Amino acid sequence: MLRFATCLAAFAFGASAQGFEKGQTFLNTYCAKCHTGKAGAGGFQLQRLSTQASLGSEVAKWTSSATRARNGEMPPKGSLKPSIEEREEFATWVERALRTEACSAGIVPGPALTRRLNRDEYTATLRDLLDMHLDVGRSLPADGAGGEGFDNAAETLFLSPLHAEKYMEVAKFAMDFAAKEYKSRSKILIATPGKGKTADQAAREIFKHFLPQAFRRPVDAAEVETYFALYHAARKQKLDFEPAVFFSLRGALVSPMFLFRAETPNPGPEMRLVGPYEMASRLSYFIWGSKPDEFLFDIAASGKLQDPAVLKTVVGRMLRNDRSLNFVQSFVEQWLHTRELTMDKMPDAALFPSYATSEETRSDIRLQPVFFFRELLLRDLPLTNVIESEYTIGTGKLNAHYGIQMPLDKGRTQQPQWVKLPENSRRGGLLGMSAILTVSSYPYRTSPVLRGTWILDSMLGTPPPPPPENVPPLDDPKTTVASAMTVRERLTQHRANAVCASCHSRIDGLGFALENYDAIGRWRDQDSGKPVDNSGELADGSKFKGPDELKTMLLERKDLVIRNLASRMLGYALGRGLTVKDSCTVDQIVAQVKAQDYRSQSLIEAIVLSVPFRYQR
Repeated sequence: MLRFATCLAAFAFGASAQGFEKGQTFLNTYCAKCHTGKAGAGGFQLQRLSTQASLGSEVAKWTSSATRARNGEMPPKGSLKPSIEEREEFATWVERALRTEACSAGIVPGPALTRRLNRDEYTATLRDLLDMHLDVGRSLPADGAGGEGFDNAAETLFLSPLHAEKYMEVAKFAMDFAAKEYKSRSKILIATPGKGKTADQAAREIFKHFLPQAFRRPVDAAEVETYFALYHAARKQKLDFEPAVFFSLRGALVSPMFLFRAETPNPGPEMRLVGPYEMASRLSYFIWGSKPDEFLFDIAASGKLQDPAVLKTVVGRMLRNDRSLNFVQSFVEQWLHTRELTMDKMPDAALFPSYATSEETRSDIRLQPVFFFRELLLRDLPLTNVIESEYTIGTGKLNAHYGIQMPLDKGRTQQPQWVKLPENSRRGGLLGMSAILTVSSYPYRTSPVLRGTWILDSMLGTPPPPPPENVPPLDDPKTTVASAMTVRERLTQHRANAVCASCHSRIDGLGFALENYDAIGRWRDQDSGKPVDNSGELADGSKFKGPDELKTMLLERKDLVIRNLASRMLGYALGRGLTVKDSCTVDQIVAQVKAQDYRSQSLIEAIVLSVPFRYQR
């Protein structure tokens, strides 16, 4: 993906022979000293990248060389080093060349990895399976982010001994609860011994009904007999009918068929459509974060779930279902990093008491971007609204926090409402929301660096390289000298160091445009008793002032924003990190969304209809 600002006018090496020669010049100038010959440092031998064919055969090596060059990890200290511009240009060329090579063979599906249900998916699946509205997954270990930055990525969803122990405990708790709860019992006990029906016959009926729902596919007679054997063993231990049934179903809740999403491998040499029930699970865990419902099962059974027209209809229905809130919250809070507001990202209570003392205010702030994005989907509005919008989500607490009067329904001011913003409110789009402005600040002050980095990463998908070691910090804001200086003055002083200036020139300008918002997103005109200077300039010479002009600049580059969003959501939908070959799919998705005037539902539809989502390699 193109890097913002510098990359907008990056040297367009392309994948041509001339471009390849320039890439070789970079490698030979800065890498040959350590990586020539069979004894190349770290096992990296430069000669493996010496032919243009290596762009297809040595993707991992090329990607590693670009990443390490861009991040300044190589060459090592004491060696001749490229400038930041040279590093950026080389990395940009590598990305373009790899994409060109990968897409030359057409779009192909990536790996369909077996993955464990993450904590949220496990909780939601149990909820829908048992009609049990408890957060049973909270006792499970938290899942780390992987892939494109999401906790549903197969790469990180391993099964540890601790997980196995916890799953046993939760399965027992869930079935003990279900045995006592009327709604849960009625979902499970669809048959009982009675006139003309033996206990064994009733048990088999229950297993034939329950297991396909738990395993998200039809089951065969042998699988039913496995759980009947557990039931039979319990009966031999003198358990009554119901306790024996619930005991055997505990086994289903710790089965790999329940805990994991696995698909039948494709044994043939050509890619093929995934099976109908596997497609139902791909859809439901993407848009609902839970198991398929009976409607999806029925369409899968009919063999029509891979029909594009049917898929579009199904996507619309699924988005309108309340369960889509699971997907929106999970995706948005991880994409925008606002999930951190529920963890250790807390503004200083002494400096910002209104935030610290009101749980309702904190909740409304955190959920505003979630409900905003869901409304975009439900109303099928253009995705450009994430940059600038005339509408937002309002509540009474948000009105008080922002100091504006959004037109709320007075009978339900505590409920989130889709409202039109007042003129000159400065709250349109994501950048006007306190959740974004708070998560990209320090607990005690704003940070143009964090805010600029957030825009580069979350909006544009072009995160800056990590800071070098031993970066000198800004003056301690608690000292007398620092407290008399604005954040901008301290950063200007900081950037006088040449080591810091090159990177900060690409980051700080974006953040300075948001300096009118304090550390919890309230508007201000002064900082440390001085007028806020909200002017910004990028490395390419683009100048802007304040959030409105920043948004105008982002709208001019909206395809970068949409491409980043498409990449993130495709990675989330596939539950894995994207490969170079997936960039071809992202290009296609962006083109389809653009052709449909950036409609938000067109993004979901394009992902669901994409080759990686529908096919097995």
